[in-house]
Amino acid sequence: MLLRQATTADIAQIQIVRNAVKENTLSNPALVTDADCEEFITKRGKGWVFEINNSVVGFAIADLQDHNIWALFIHPDFEKKGIGKQLHNTMLDWYFSQTQTTVWLGTAPNTRAANFYKLMGWIEVGMNGTKELKFEMTHKQWQQLKF
Repeated sequence: MLLRQATTADIAQIQIVRNAVKENTLSNPALVTDADCEEFITKRGKGWVFEINNSVVGFAIADLQDHNIWALFIHPDFEKKGIGKQLHNTMLDWYFSQTQTTVWLGTAPNTRAANFYKLMGWIEVGMNGTKELKFEMTHKQWQQLKF
């Protein structure tokens, strides 16, 4: 098992994980391109992958430009093993080492993801558009929560 910074060589496996999820699925997988992933992990922010037996089973990407969490996904075969928590904590530690700007994310209501973020200390602040809940985490909250 290995948690490490994502590279462009990981994008194909990141896409496999992203398209394997059972919640927050993409209506059209072409909406998130390899070029999008590359931009987010090399220019806009940073990403991390969790590997088991040299295969990516989870990933997380933080966006410093828009101050949001662009992605945190675990392959369904590897859920409930603490991988999401490790990726989450690594990502937020890095994010808040770069800026103290409040970070936000959006996720579908009534999902395991929404429950996960609540358990991790995120504050629900309303809606992001018409279909997603919006959550925020401040630098101060993260310093107090550090799991």
